Amino acid sequence: MKIICVGRNYRAHAEELGNAVPEVPVIFCKPDSALLPPRNPFVIPPWTQDVHHEIEWVVRISKVGKYIEPRFAHQYIDAMTVGLDFTARDLQSELKSKGLPWERAKGFDGSAVLGTWSDLPEPSQAHHIRLEKNGATVQEGSTADFLTPIEDLIAFVSRYFTLKKGDVLFTGTPAGVGPVTPGDRLEGFLNGESRLRVSIR
Repeated sequence: MKIICVGRNYRAHAEELGNAVPEVPVIFCKPDSALLPPRNPFVIPPWTQDVHHEIEWVVRISKVGKYIEPRFAHQYIDAMTVGLDFTARDLQSELKSKGLPWERAKGFDGSAVLGTWSDLPEPSQAHHIRLEKNGATVQEGSTADFLTPIEDLIAFVSRYFTLKKGDVLFTGTPAGVGPVTPGDRLEGFLNGESRLRVSIR
């Protein structure tokens, strides 16, 4: 199973971190060990002082594909949910300043959280995602605001990686990312329906 992630797919999020809006998708991967087991709390690692939440729309790959054309992309995804891409922002900033890869800041154990899956209707339909922290909304966005639509993301990613059944694609986070601290409770919503809950320790 691959966890493929897209960075800066919402203009407002790229701008809030002072990043350039990319001309092509920014792609990185998390190892399968990054997946937080269901119902487990997220434990802040001892080597970071600044972990941020990032809520994302996530799709699941349904069959093997390579060099997929955008018009056929919907045939390769069969389910959707929301997910959390926890990011050690202090470490990421350090790595970025040195021109180094982000994996240590993005792919550490427990840094990927998946909600409950549901069937995917028409992929081009807009889907609304939202994150609450301690009962207050901190992030929300729509797939209609993607810089790169899902069909084009699938096509782009499949140029470089063979997609296999069970792989997941995190599609980018909207503006509003922020720190988490022990005791926080996060809840992610897809189209108004609660899909994930995680506590922070």
